Amino acid sequence: MLVTIFGKVWRKMPKGVRRWLTRRVEANFTVSAAAVVTNGAGEVLLLNHVLRPKSGWGLPGGFVNAGEQPADAVRREIREETGLELSNLELVRIRTLGRHIEIIFRGLGVGEARVMSREITELGWFARDELPGEMALDQQFVVSKTVGADD
Repeated sequence: MLVTIFGKVWRKMPKGVRRWLTRRVEANFTVSAAAVVTNGAGEVLLLNHVLRPKSGWGLPGGFVNAGEQPADAVRREIREETGLELSNLELVRIRTLGRHIEIIFRGLGVGEARVMSREITELGWFARDELPGEMALDQQFVVSKTVGADD
């Protein structure tokens, strides 16, 4: 009975009030978008990121801003950090890590990659079987399953 009454009240509330209440009650989460970026030689672009103190090297990407589409976010992040544009962008996988959602794409880097952000100490192009040892194992796995797949 209480649920029925709540449902009736809920449906009569303005949409904005329902959204506001939902945001206060539901668990918060973050969303990031990253990409396995390759070049014409099939090498993978990796960034040595300041904010990755334990793993260092990893895939380029970053957080998705409110109202931003994940594909737009990964293009923006890679452009800001390296100057590269992306072509042939494809969704590879989506996974949840606790209260974080990670969206991974793959695409071809267009242009010349260079360090353009204080968050990045260096960048490099790596063969699929020559990834840096300190790179997080889950990202190494993503690269191994993505590079060469359907290319």
